[in-house]
Amino acid sequence: MVTAITLMNVEKNSIEDVAQKMVDLKGVIEVHSVAGQYDLVSVIRTKNNEDIADLVTNDISKISGVTRSETLMAFKVYSDFELERMFSVGL
Repeated sequence: MVTAITLMNVEKNSIEDVAQKMVDLKGVIEVHSVAGQYDLVSVIRTKNNEDIADLVTNDISKISGVTRSETLMAFKVYSDFELERMFSVGL
């Protein structure tokens, strides 16, 4: 699996609408409303880089209300959640 994080600036009156449209996209596993420089942050997981490219350029960029986005490709994922899950099954 390939993971990417997309940082988005959104029109202020469209944050909830954009977040819901993002969650409905295949490959988007989480969307967070955040404080700071960006309005929304999404976590994307797909089988390959091409699927992320298609999702970002064909779907996310066409959502009304998104004024700017920046996508970060993850090299490695470090997560306590994954470690806890592995230990719970005896690995």
